[in-house]
Amino acid sequence: MKKVVLLLLLAMMTNAVSAQDFSFDEVSYTPQKTMFRLFAPADAKEVKVRIYREGLGGKALKTVKMKLQGDIWTTEVKGDLKGRFYTFDIGCGECPGVFAKAVGVNGKRGAIVTMADTNPDGWDRDQHPVCKSPADLVVYELHHRDFSIARPDARFPGKFLALTEPWAIDHLKTLGVNAIHILPSYDYGSVDETRLDQPQYNWGYDPVNYNVPEGSYSTNPYSPEVRIREFKQMVKALHDAGIRVILDVVYNHTYDIDHSNFQRTYPDYYYRTIDHSSLTIDHSTAHTKAVYAGERQVLDRRISHRRFPLRPDGMPRHRDDEPDPPDG
Repeated sequence: MKKVVLLLLLAMMTNAVSAQDFSFDEVSYTPQKTMFRLFAPADAKEVKVRIYREGLGGKALKTVKMKLQGDIWTTEVKGDLKGRFYTFDIGCGECPGVFAKAVGVNGKRGAIVTMADTNPDGWDRDQHPVCKSPADLVVYELHHRDFSIARPDARFPGKFLALTEPWAIDHLKTLGVNAIHILPSYDYGSVDETRLDQPQYNWGYDPVNYNVPEGSYSTNPYSPEVRIREFKQMVKALHDAGIRVILDVVYNHTYDIDHSNFQRTYPDYYYRTIDHSSLTIDHSTAHTKAVYAGERQVLDRRISHRRFPLRPDGMPRHRDDEPDPPDG
């Protein structure tokens, strides 16, 4: 019965979002042009997109005004922008939007990349390990940094790539593990990716860019492609070993309300409030606020794990982690 109710709720949310005619692709790149789309207030005085050479620092190479078409602000920038960075600005501060798939260091600017360029060797042959029943799962919860940072023989301590190393795979298989539940792997705010030579630590329940891997777990947080490629390498290595990958995601958490991508993109749209003023406190923690986006847009099937380019096997925090159905 619970499953039926959940499916009905998901269907209702999907229909509501579809009515807004928004594909969740804020950036669509071709070598000839790049299209930018932003769901932002129709009464905004001005909406701009800025193009940068670097992911942090430096002046904008170009600033382009966006035009309102229906409910979506759009603009088209001609030329090959691959490798450039961008921000949206509606007058509340620059940000990479809500649905960025690639970002620069510390996630301040979105990155224009081709996802095919981030695919490791054999990615086209990657397969989810079969699991016919939840009873067959032996799940091991881990934190990327904790798992490998003190390992003397680790080549990539504290990184995504540590889970591609033979010692890591052997250790998990020796334990009888066939699924790992990884603490937050998305881009979060409490670790400064420009200062990784200094000890820093957090579990990661302070998301900034929900659909981008965390840069501090990559070997080069300044390169948008590197963090994505290394995350995929990790997933593939675990899949090849018969180990499923479950991501811990918290779409109802916000690191910084006033400076969040939500508020900078569409002020007060994404948050549940009391009498349209004070924000409600999420029941799970007193340090986060309830994000209405989880009920409107962020949980839409377009960004569920079945379409997520990094191919996890589940995202348990929004209950989309069911095993594969039995054959036949």
